Amino acid sequence: MKALILKEYGRFAVEDVPEPELRPDAVLVAVQACGICGSDVHGMDGSTGRRQPPIIMGHEAAGVIAKVGGAVEGWQPGERVTFDSTIYCGVCDFCRNGQVNLCDNRRVLGVSCGDYRQNGAFAEYVALPPRILYRLADSLSFEHAAMAEPLSIAFHAVRRSGVKKGDRAVVVGAGLIGLLIVQALRLEGCAQIAAVDIAPAKLALARQFGATAVIDSAKPGALRDILDLTEGRGSDAVFEAVGIAPTVDLAMRSARKGGSVTLVGNVAPKVDFPLQICVTREITVYGSCASSGDYPACLEALGGGTVDVAPLISAVAPLEEGPQWFERLYQREAGLFKVMLQPGN
Repeated sequence: MKALILKEYGRFAVEDVPEPELRPDAVLVAVQACGICGSDVHGMDGSTGRRQPPIIMGHEAAGVIAKVGGAVEGWQPGERVTFDSTIYCGVCDFCRNGQVNLCDNRRVLGVSCGDYRQNGAFAEYVALPPRILYRLADSLSFEHAAMAEPLSIAFHAVRRSGVKKGDRAVVVGAGLIGLLIVQALRLEGCAQIAAVDIAPAKLALARQFGATAVIDSAKPGALRDILDLTEGRGSDAVFEAVGIAPTVDLAMRSARKGGSVTLVGNVAPKVDFPLQICVTREITVYGSCASSGDYPACLEALGGGTVDVAPLISAVAPLEEGPQWFERLYQREAGLFKVMLQPGN
C-alpha cells in the first residue's frame, strides 16, 4: 500500500509498504480522507518529541471498512466510518469510568514518542480496534467526517469547562480548534463569545462562526478591550487554544473572579504561569486532553449543519502531494487551515 512516511525530521516520502497486519479483533479501514493536524506539523521538526521517525502520521480520518477480523462482530466490509484518534484499552479504571482519553494504555494514531510507535492514517489502509469506530451517514462526506476528530476536542473542552447558557466566554487563539470552540460555545447558548487572535482573517471567520466580538491581540490594549466587554469584570469561561506563555497569561487575566480557564493549546511543554492571579481570584483551571465520548454529538452536528467546517478545509489533495502541503503548513502560509489528503485516490 502507499503511505506518507516521515523518514527523518523535515523529510517525507511516499512509499510502498506492507498492509497492516489484521488481527482477529481488528478491522482494516481503507482511508479516503485524512487531515494534516497542527500537532503533525509541529512534530515534523522534532520539537515535540512525539513524531520520532520513521512514522506514518495522521489521526483525523475517515474511510470504508475493507476487511473484518474473524473475532469482530457487528461490523461489515463496505461500511463508511470515522474513528477516534485515541486507541484505548477499554478495561483500565479510566476506561471503565468513561474517561477513555486518560486510558492507562492509551496510544494515539500517528504518534511515536519513545513509549510506543503507532502508525497512522496517511496510508491507504489502517488497522483499528472496532471500539473506536463510528458509522457515518451517507450524506456526510469523508472530508467533513474527518473533521469530527478536531471538533471532538472542541466539544470536550467546552463540556469540561461547565460553561452554560447565558455565560460570557473568551476564546484566546482563533486557529482551527479555537474556531471550532467558538461554534461549540454558540451551540451551548453563550450570551457573549469573544475571539482573540493576531490574524484578521481568523477573526473574520470567528465572527462568521458566531463570535459576538473579536479582539486583535497584536494591537496595544487587548486585555483592556477584552475586559471592557464585561464592564471590567472578566468572563465566566475562558478557553486558551494556543499553548504558549503570553496567551496563557492573557487567558488568566481575562477571567472573572471565580471564573474558569480551560487550557486546550499544547505547543510548549512548559509555560510561565500567573500563580497569584489564579489564587487570589479563585480561578478554576481545567486541562482538556483529546476527547471522551464526544464523537456522536460531533457527527450529529456535522450531519445536521449546526457546525460548519467547509470554510476550514483549505485544500483536498492526493497523498502524493503530502510533502509539499506539510512544507506549506510548516511555513505558516497565510490562509491555510485544514489540508485533507486522500490516500484512497
